Amino acid sequence: MKDLSDTPQLDADSFRETDASQLLGGQSDSHRPRILLLYGSLRERSYSRLMTEEAARILTLLGAETRTYSPSGLPLPDDAEATHPKVQELRDLVSWSEGMVWCSPERHGSMTSIMKAQIDWIPLSLGAVRPTQGKTLAVMQVSGGSQSFNAVNQLRILGRWMRLFTIPNQSSTPKAFLEFNEDGRMKPSPFYDRMVDVMEELMKFTLLTRDNKDYLVDRYSERKESAAALMARVNQKAI
Repeated sequence: MKDLSDTPQLDADSFRETDASQLLGGQSDSHRPRILLLYGSLRERSYSRLMTEEAARILTLLGAETRTYSPSGLPLPDDAEATHPKVQELRDLVSWSEGMVWCSPERHGSMTSIMKAQIDWIPLSLGAVRPTQGKTLAVMQVSGGSQSFNAVNQLRILGRWMRLFTIPNQSSTPKAFLEFNEDGRMKPSPFYDRMVDVMEELMKFTLLTRDNKDYLVDRYSERKESAAALMARVNQKAI
């Protein structure tokens, strides 16, 4: 342990030096990365759904196991109990996943309420488990008009709030109605190429972090808080 005399604010028992062996020399899981995809529209021809379907195809080719959640039937947050079947389905999928893709249309300059409702039903913690902490996230949006990044910017804020590792790259497809053919497949274009780039990056970051996520999000402040809570519980003078 280094000399901490110049940092009296630190709790010496809770502070730890970075252990490179935990990042570079750990045991790697051999199963395929598990990626959950969420989309933000219930229209019959939903371009956010079509985009996630294209993304799922690429992820599968890259070696991932994918599952896509349908928000149809999901109640509004606080308008039902967490035991609602659609809520439980969503939460089970989030717990199952090691990474996620969020794709929303832009509506009135922001993500859709359907997209936000899904994220709002995902808790920061379930008992002692944080279901999203340390997992990877890729964000995408589709627009009916010109190029915009409002939805992806908002999704990034939510990803940070949910303690997800949001990858640097992102996808925003303007005039999405021009980018898909009658069969719902995305046409070859720079926008398709960008989506592929994003899925490649998501896979790389997921493989890089999934085995080390507990160490990556191990925080000094939380270790200190836990130690203090333990001391308070066993301190007989407080009884």
